[in-house]
Amino acid sequence: MVELVWLVPTLPLLGFCLLLVAGRVFGEPRAGWIATAAAATSFVVTLVVFVGLLGKDGHAGERSYEFILFDWLPAGSLKVEAGFLVDPLSITMALFVTGVGALIHLYSIGYMHGDPKYSKFFLYLNLFLFSMLMLVFGNNLVVTFLGWEGVGACSYFLISFWHQKESAATAGKKAFVTNRVGDWGFMIATFAIWSALGTVTYTEIANSPAMSAATGTAVSLLLFVAAAGKSAQLPLYVWLPDAMEGPTPVSAMVHAATMVTSGVYLLVRMNNVLTEDALLIIAVIGAATALFAALCAVAQHDIKKVLAYSTISQLGYMFLAIGSGAYVAAIFHVITHAFFKALLFLGSGSVIHGMHDEQDMRKMGALRAAMPITAATFIVGWLAIAGVPPFSGFWSKDEILLAAWEQKNIGPLLWAVGLITAFLTAYYMSRQVILVFFGEQRWEEDVNPHESTWTMTTPLCVLAGAAIVGGAINLPLVKDWLILEHFLEPIFHHPHHFSSGTTTKIVLAIVSVAAGLVGISIATLSWLMRRIPTESLEPELLENAMYVDATYARVVGGVGTTGFQKTADFDAEIVDGTINGVGRLVMKLGQLIQPTQSGYMRNYAVGVAVGALAIVVVLAWGLLL
Repeated sequence: MVELVWLVPTLPLLGFCLLLVAGRVFGEPRAGWIATAAAATSFVVTLVVFVGLLGKDGHAGERSYEFILFDWLPAGSLKVEAGFLVDPLSITMALFVTGVGALIHLYSIGYMHGDPKYSKFFLYLNLFLFSMLMLVFGNNLVVTFLGWEGVGACSYFLISFWHQKESAATAGKKAFVTNRVGDWGFMIATFAIWSALGTVTYTEIANSPAMSAATGTAVSLLLFVAAAGKSAQLPLYVWLPDAMEGPTPVSAMVHAATMVTSGVYLLVRMNNVLTEDALLIIAVIGAATALFAALCAVAQHDIKKVLAYSTISQLGYMFLAIGSGAYVAAIFHVITHAFFKALLFLGSGSVIHGMHDEQDMRKMGALRAAMPITAATFIVGWLAIAGVPPFSGFWSKDEILLAAWEQKNIGPLLWAVGLITAFLTAYYMSRQVILVFFGEQRWEEDVNPHESTWTMTTPLCVLAGAAIVGGAINLPLVKDWLILEHFLEPIFHHPHHFSSGTTTKIVLAIVSVAAGLVGISIATLSWLMRRIPTESLEPELLENAMYVDATYARVVGGVGTTGFQKTADFDAEIVDGTINGVGRLVMKLGQLIQPTQSGYMRNYAVGVAVGALAIVVVLAWGLLL
């Protein structure tokens, strides 16, 4: 059954090809159902491969299978095969990528109803799913990079899907350009690994001798640059908030559940090359990103922008886990985050759909009566991300905070930052729930909000169930080797084991839950009961995300929401000016020496004689001195 792994990415690729050829012929809704069937069947095959992997061997540590398609780049000492690696990490990622992806495909059937480019949207979704599975299953860095670039291209297509809006077109370009920085890190890291180890295949890298400390740290930091680009960490996070210009299913699938976790997957996959110095940097930047994005989220008014900054913050948690050496905790949070954040994004899409494209939370309120299913499922997602037990987010976030506490360099400081972030997360998510579903009605009478169709509410209910019980995958409720920690542990070079005693774990968990409850209480007193003035809770500094994006646009001439004019001016005046200036200088020098190239032998003979005489004079002068 494990040998069926090639079918997992092939099915969405077939869906893409079919829609590419006949998507317009199929039209709405058949194009959507074809794409959804491809994604759902891919999930079923992934389950079959998972079962086959479990039965492949009696010992979990030996569960690994490579499926080689063909020799891709047989170039001298460089040998790259096109193949798939099925092991506990790749199959874990593939299960939620295909499962959540299939639900989002189903949701999109209703959400994209009436769009003139209906079939093209599903074509892009299937292509994205294929690329993401190539990234996850690739047995070497080059195949992974193929998927890495594929999801980047699909992200550009989907963010700027409604390109007739200037803001959407600009956001797509911004994401594409920003991610190129991370791609540079990926490529240079790949070159360095091949130069140092002579291979780019994961199994061979794991069995190779350790690189020198300097090379290992350089490679680790380059991989982190790659991960920071895809997974929106400081300072490369700026593309993700603007990516909300794409359709909401895109926000859920590409920018919450799957693509943005690619960087986390890459670092966990390459855990055997990460050095202690690099891990400390990863932990610090992850914690800083988590806190920074949480602060920005507290003052946003766009329902999707709140979730965008929340995604950046939760990704920061994952990098904090990696930097603390807790790779299982990072993947655990990747999974639970996929459940509750996809649920929250799809819930926000249901609200936007029911409110006739309104996204400003200040124009909502009291929607729980008009949209009961959306409200109930959204509240489940809120409780999960706020870290309220027994919802899934509590279990994974608690493990990350415990790992940060045990970090041997600056553990208590990292834990404190994570705890403050947990408090802020509970606060701004409670603020969002209250502004959207509770309080007084703030929409116009002619808006008439309504519940979404079954194709949209069904995925909400399934994801809500996963957000409730998802934490059980890492609890000792079944056989030990089926617990996520034990299932994944064999692939890690240095598995992390918590050293804190039971009392410490319980105390830290209680403090974490208390921080979340305090955040919920403050939000309730402020936004629902109006006992705390709210004017001071939305400072302009945080509403504008501390002006980081605006500063980028001014200093770098970057790709902000005002477009690419500054970039064009910089390119024309500085880059082109420098290159053209060098060209003119070369032309002037050529004109100066042109008379010496007359074509007459007598002139050249005189030149040789004069040169020889000059050499003799210089040598004689040296001897005399």
